[in-house]
Amino acid sequence: MALSTLEKARAWAENPAFDQESRQEIQALIDNNDTQEIEERFYKDLEFGTGGMRAILGQGTYRLNKYNIRKATQAVAQTVLQDSPKSPKVAISYDSRKFSFEFAKEAASVFAANGIKAFIYKRLNPVPLCSFAIRHHKCNAGVMVTASHNPPEYNGYKVFWGDGAQVTPPNDKNIIEKFNAITDYGTIPTMDFEKGVSEGLIQWMGQETEDLYYQAIKENSLGIEETTEHGGDLKIVYTALHGTGWHCCSRALSDLGLSNIFSVDSQQEPDGNFPTVSSPNPENPEALALGVELMEKENADICMGTDPDTDRVGIALRHKGEVQYLNGNQIGILMLHYICKQYRDQGKMPKDPYFVKTIVTTDLQTKIAATFGVEGVDTLTGFKWICGRVNQIDQEEPNRTFIFGTEESFGYLNHRNVRDKDGVASVALLAEIALHYKKQGKNLIEALDEIYKEFGFSHERLLSLNYYGKSGAEKIERIMNSFRTTELKELCGLEIASLTDYKLGHTKDFKEGTKTPLDFVSSNVLGFKFTNGNKLFMRPSGTEPKIKFYIMIQENEGDLEAKKERAYSLADQFVNFIKDWAEKA
Repeated sequence: MALSTLEKARAWAENPAFDQESRQEIQALIDNNDTQEIEERFYKDLEFGTGGMRAILGQGTYRLNKYNIRKATQAVAQTVLQDSPKSPKVAISYDSRKFSFEFAKEAASVFAANGIKAFIYKRLNPVPLCSFAIRHHKCNAGVMVTASHNPPEYNGYKVFWGDGAQVTPPNDKNIIEKFNAITDYGTIPTMDFEKGVSEGLIQWMGQETEDLYYQAIKENSLGIEETTEHGGDLKIVYTALHGTGWHCCSRALSDLGLSNIFSVDSQQEPDGNFPTVSSPNPENPEALALGVELMEKENADICMGTDPDTDRVGIALRHKGEVQYLNGNQIGILMLHYICKQYRDQGKMPKDPYFVKTIVTTDLQTKIAATFGVEGVDTLTGFKWICGRVNQIDQEEPNRTFIFGTEESFGYLNHRNVRDKDGVASVALLAEIALHYKKQGKNLIEALDEIYKEFGFSHERLLSLNYYGKSGAEKIERIMNSFRTTELKELCGLEIASLTDYKLGHTKDFKEGTKTPLDFVSSNVLGFKFTNGNKLFMRPSGTEPKIKFYIMIQENEGDLEAKKERAYSLADQFVNFIKDWAEKA
């Protein structure tokens, strides 16, 4: 018979496997009869998702704490050892969040207790340096302690495999099974951290590994001559948003000769409380507010910011007297176009080039790439699928050459030395592009408009609806089910051509009445395609209590301003329709 949440709480408060402080935290909730908080902490166990886990910090089965970190690490260790590798190794990095360093050491201690050597950075470092270390040290797996851009009360645990990419099938399923099989925290082996260091099972990483990473970024530059000669002409404002980014991004920029950098001093140092922002997410304009203020003061060309684990980058600049923010699709368009054009103009286009994007990233990128002879490949949402596809192509079609990976949520990869989105390399690339156009008398908005005039206009709108706790999860499920089961023929006056259900694994063509199977891993995603080519995708977030709607509009008729006006108006209609629908679900 299943235990009640109160019984689970009492079991936690009495468990000798937990230290006194951890037990007392739960006992205080019991003593105060805080039934709501007990319910939220114990109504379910923390789940290890397909790439790791992310949760609010605290004691309890549905909270992130050192015991769930140990549990996750033991599951990863067992999966690594399942293949019986000789001298198994893992790499560990961590960001600026509360307890990130402590959790990283806990993970190293569990790996060491399992006979797996753990390489751990001496100082906090971002996601790309974790992926790079895995590949450089030829590790079997890796761990990044981070909750990315979540609010400060969160932390998380992100797992990579030996290719440096986030874990994918079948390894993710194996880890999940082993994680769920651990029911007694007291059975998880752990080694004293300092003992692990003295016995060589835990090894600090430092300057040597980092230097090789920065060298790889520099060697990958397609505009190194221009940045070396004119780098000081571009005035850059950068903010690390209290994360791992300042040391990394300032060095990557300086290595390219882009040394005219202004830091937002109050956001430069790592701080897991993120005191100057409501959320350290560079996707949101408000997170860049202090950077924009400094950009205005210094009359700088651009302002860039990265999230705590420095795998995403956001950007702002002045255009026609106003501050404007580029969205993730627009940044990806600029990057992809620049890379393709530089390769072509320099006569360096590699053999059989391809780029990878997610299904919810603008199709305009595919159109642009095709004109340069670059093939586009689509994957499910998430950079784990982008890099998983790159690794698959590397193995099955080694003659093809990866040149770029992109997703609409501000993640990009423009080199082959890392297998996850790389905010450090992205900051360097964006500055390189901005300088390139500045030397032509253009800013990035003007460069983007030229691309739109040549290839057509695309407008994407992301609508995120937040629903918290147990009731929120149930609400999200109802919304998805209502769209999945209701027979719709049109939305916002647009005729629906097809509905792709990535969970059920097929595309239903409404005109032909046929169903075509998909070659994708099952995922709770729905995609409507309209007869005029527009698209609407929806999916629950895998890491946050929200459901996301991706509105994707293409306009090809009339002048650019007319295209923009029609697209913006239609996007507004979609937003209003979705909000009304969700409210009723």
